[in-house]
Amino acid sequence: RTACPLVLLAGGAFGLLLFIVTDGMGMAAAPVDVLEVAAASGGGTRATAQVVIAAPPIVVQRLLTDYPHWPDLFDMRMHVAAVSVHDGVATTDLRIEHPLMPGERRLVTESRVLPSGSLVTDLKGGDFKRYHRVWKLESTGEGNQTHADFELEVEVESFVPDWLIVIAMRQELEAHFRILKQKALEHFKR
Repeated sequence: RTACPLVLLAGGAFGLLLFIVTDGMGMAAAPVDVLEVAAASGGGTRATAQVVIAAPPIVVQRLLTDYPHWPDLFDMRMHVAAVSVHDGVATTDLRIEHPLMPGERRLVTESRVLPSGSLVTDLKGGDFKRYHRVWKLESTGEGNQTHADFELEVEVESFVPDWLIVIAMRQELEAHFRILKQKALEHFKR
């Protein structure tokens, strides 16, 4: 009989402690990101995500359009071989090293900012069969946060099975979003 109230009291105290700790860390109200990565029906890989970033869209857009520093937003070996911007279209020539594929892969893309503020990047050349990426950035909260919708379709000239690329891409995008959030917050606080 006396054990039951003690268990209830201990459970209640633990729940209260958990609420105080997580609320104090900002975890109770923190939005949850959504990331889905799957093999595309026609080959390649498709990823979609909804990401909340603790900085206004203009800060996020500046980071995503700072083409010479794109490699800083990823946790993989890559470098920018060339960048040119003409009439609002940025052509970027990237070299990417990936543990799943020997050697270096070349990715040449064209990126533009649409009047809506969306950032669209499409394949222009290189070792990829397909590459299409869209970022849609919306102001949330009191204008100091960004809700980002992300889409990526990619297919690489490779013998690596799509299911393995799906696993690797999920890990790489999780790291990319983490780095982007961190850098956006740093730039916003300046």
